[in-house]
Amino acid sequence: MAQSSTPRTQVKRVPQRASYDPQQIYDILDEGLICHLGFVVEGQPFVIPTAYGRLEDKLYIHGSPASRMLRTLDQGVEVCLTVTLLDGLVLARSAFHHSMNYRSVVLFGTATRVDDPTEKLTALKAFTDHVVCDRWAEVRPPNPQELAGTLVLALAIAEASAKVRTGPPIDAPEDYALPVWAGEIPLQLTASAPVADDRCLPQFEVPRYAVSYRRGRQS
Repeated sequence: MAQSSTPRTQVKRVPQRASYDPQQIYDILDEGLICHLGFVVEGQPFVIPTAYGRLEDKLYIHGSPASRMLRTLDQGVEVCLTVTLLDGLVLARSAFHHSMNYRSVVLFGTATRVDDPTEKLTALKAFTDHVVCDRWAEVRPPNPQELAGTLVLALAIAEASAKVRTGPPIDAPEDYALPVWAGEIPLQLTASAPVADDRCLPQFEVPRYAVSYRRGRQS
């Protein structure tokens, strides 16, 4: 993956927040759960949220072959994929300078269909383990009928950029003397206690990965 920007990925608004470092891009993608895919069909733009998984320098998405999004992407149309992690609300002394702390990735490219059965299973494993680490090893894998009824697409992480904001509010110099509280309200995605399916077999305890679930790539 190239570390330099392209005309499409170059961050022009507050460019000091930009990063083209592959590892930082991977880290943000690994922590996220939902991406938004933007594409155009006959002049009509669509932005669709969907889950994804990463394996090295590829993102994988999957679903029914009847999906309009997947059918369109399978035709090789250009796509813009975004992932955003919200880390905090930044409260300034003035309404104008309120902001948010965040980490985001924007990725451009075209998707390719995964037809090879081995790669297809590997992609679905990457997708499953991205959502819940090591889950694939415990569950029943897709049978031939399920595998045939699933369309898997790969999107190379080759043209991407990250943008990150951290830190306190940045007020106008004259506003620092205002009698107004300012600072950050940190935010994070946390899991509540697992709720077992009523039809779970009684001998199974809640697995550790469900009890201590957290986001980010876990190794």
